[in-house]
Amino acid sequence: MHSPISSHTIAPTSTPHTNTAPASQNYIIPHDCITRKSERVKRLPAYLKNYHCMITHTTHPSNFANSNTLYPISQYLSYDKLNPEYKSLSLAITSNSEPSTYEEAAAHECWRKAIQAELAALDQNRTWCLTELPKGKKAVGCKWIFRVKFNPDGTIERHKARLVAKGFTQVQGVDYGDTFSPVVKMTTLRVILALAAAKKWHLKQLDVNTAFLHGDLDKEVYMRIPPGLDVSQPGLVCKLQKSLYGLKQASRQWNIKLTQTLVDAGYKQFFDDHSLFIKKSSEGFTAILVYVDDLVLTGDNIGEINSIKQILDDKFKIKDLGDLKYFLGMEVARSNSGIHIYQRKYAMDLLKDFGYLDCKPLSTLFDYSQKLTKESGTILTDNTTYRQLIGRLLYLTNTRPDISYAVGRLSQFLNCATTSHLQAAFRVLRYLKGRPATGLFFSSTSDMHLTGFADADWATCADTRRSVSGYCFMLGSSLVSWKSKKQTTVAKSSAEAEYRSLAAATCEASWLSFLMDFLGLPLQKSITLFCDNQSAIHIANNPIFHERTKYIEVDCHIVREKHLSGLIHLMPVRSQDQLADFLTKALPPGPFSTNVSKVRIVRFIQF
Repeated sequence: MHSPISSHTIAPTSTPHTNTAPASQNYIIPHDCITRKSERVKRLPAYLKNYHCMITHTTHPSNFANSNTLYPISQYLSYDKLNPEYKSLSLAITSNSEPSTYEEAAAHECWRKAIQAELAALDQNRTWCLTELPKGKKAVGCKWIFRVKFNPDGTIERHKARLVAKGFTQVQGVDYGDTFSPVVKMTTLRVILALAAAKKWHLKQLDVNTAFLHGDLDKEVYMRIPPGLDVSQPGLVCKLQKSLYGLKQASRQWNIKLTQTLVDAGYKQFFDDHSLFIKKSSEGFTAILVYVDDLVLTGDNIGEINSIKQILDDKFKIKDLGDLKYFLGMEVARSNSGIHIYQRKYAMDLLKDFGYLDCKPLSTLFDYSQKLTKESGTILTDNTTYRQLIGRLLYLTNTRPDISYAVGRLSQFLNCATTSHLQAAFRVLRYLKGRPATGLFFSSTSDMHLTGFADADWATCADTRRSVSGYCFMLGSSLVSWKSKKQTTVAKSSAEAEYRSLAAATCEASWLSFLMDFLGLPLQKSITLFCDNQSAIHIANNPIFHERTKYIEVDCHIVREKHLSGLIHLMPVRSQDQLADFLTKALPPGPFSTNVSKVRIVRFIQF
């Protein structure tokens, strides 16, 4: 009878006395022998890149024990409380991959059809004609961009291929002139969503097919033959007769034509935000927000909304996307309690791209006991990763005011990034890991009163000794505007720093007042502006110039002017109740979470 053998086995080895060992010989491994573990880096198979692993939350704790990571994302992101429609859309947006090159797309039938459909649309629109390249002219390149479009229920509506010119090779004055084109301000979008939630307005979305192709070119532009287009002879190029995506002047030409169409239809343009159009009539109110070729329509007049859709479809050919669900990378969920806007997919992609999907989450963004300076750490030899990370975090602040201070602080080191700055940026990712679906909530029971909070952290910058201003404004209980920014000059006292912060908040309050007047909802009473510095309030209330105020710029005294005119009403507030505190400094976990919850920055809730 053989002796018991351990579960660990090794191959027999030869001894110095023999060249071979008997085939039937077995070796017993001592129980205290430690098995060597491979140090090879493990990677997922290539075919799994099309799947979003561990996305479905399973509530039974035993399922986490078999996970390959200590902190799976499923512990911090759950879809259990979503209704089937929103759950299908969320999973579809996350799990469907999109090709990044023409060669990758050409391997799939669905994308080949999309490419041919786009080429047919371009040919039907007479976007170009084939010709030889004239002497002295240069042809710009082009590439394909691929996107998957979804229906509101999460099913794939279509595979979209778009041809984009490489406009970065154009020469100003030769290939293009003016390039500026307005897009809707995010504050305007948030105000409109807050009003839509409170007033139960319809909220629709549409997309203009090949929008830039409707713009007219006033310069001669030549482009190389796009991949997938068969030509009769080599050496030909495309002479563009219509504007094309990617050209420097494309967005401006399209915006001019769209603006004229909306004005002709009876809409009025807001001159403080040229991408907002409204129309008021006896039947109701309608507003349109424009972001390039994506349009959001809202109001209480569904007949006018359908009418303008038909006008735009007759002129440009549009795709009606139904209720607003996904706009500019922001997911919009609506229920009877209000509207929740968040950037879950964007945050998940950010974590995945920088390798932090399985990291241990943190409860705060910044180490509040550490002061970052330009000399902190060692200079990075290549700061590309740092710049890319900060740039992507900046867009996330559109729905995440809780990271505004951290991102603004880190963006000051783009030209001198160090290892300490990079670690601080990675800490922001660890904070996002614990709350990837956090966003803004606009309540359906909110009133129309504007309330603001202004704060400053005196001389907080260790390099320049400048102060940081922060303010936020709420429409009822809905947060619609905020800012965290370092002041342009050094303040000699905390009173001056707070007064400058009040001046910045007053300017924003004035703009919000103009917006509400344009929308036909003028403010019924003064905007309440809270400040936790009594000296700054006294400076605004009393027209007395003394040693503390004689060196303050004249433009800061707009606070006093607007206070006397009745636009704002200054009120003191205790420091612990100052809602703008998280926009000026790094806070400990307790005060930070309390502050954030008071401004209705909430996690993904049931819809």
